[in-house]
Amino acid sequence: MPPRRKLNEFERGRAVAWFQDGVPKREVARRLHVSISVIVRLIQRFTATGRVQERRRPGRPKKTTPREDRLIERLALQTITRTASSSIIRRQLRVATNTNISQQTIRNRLHGFNLRSRRPAVRPRLTPAHRAARRAFCRRHVRWTRQQWSQVLFSDESRFTLNHNDD
Repeated sequence: MPPRRKLNEFERGRAVAWFQDGVPKREVARRLHVSISVIVRLIQRFTATGRVQERRRPGRPKKTTPREDRLIERLALQTITRTASSSIIRRQLRVATNTNISQQTIRNRLHGFNLRSRRPAVRPRLTPAHRAARRAFCRRHVRWTRQQWSQVLFSDESRFTLNHNDD
């Protein structure tokens, strides 16, 4: 389920103004692309308090600002291989903004941006012989035409077994 869209203060004020001008709640909800229950609660809160601002949320305030959150995301995505650890990002953030936050906070923010930690796949290194073979292949086929390449089927080296174990 997608997160609910929140009305900003301008939209809340606009909704109340439309309602006071006689626009039905259902029409106000349609214009702002929210459910009617959002408008009903907004009007109830406005008539009770005379204000459209949201109440303070309970709980501890965030340690980082939205600007610092964007910087954390940018630092994580900045490296070519995207392998920056939370400790590296923490150090870079401290240098850039003089903010001292824990590695867990960094991981929480990255998780919020849908950036998950993972280990890179272990692959064998290319040897000089592999490189030489690749160069030789390229030299042999550099002058091939589209017609010749259309006869080639490229595949990976994955092995597939059907109905039995090959061990």
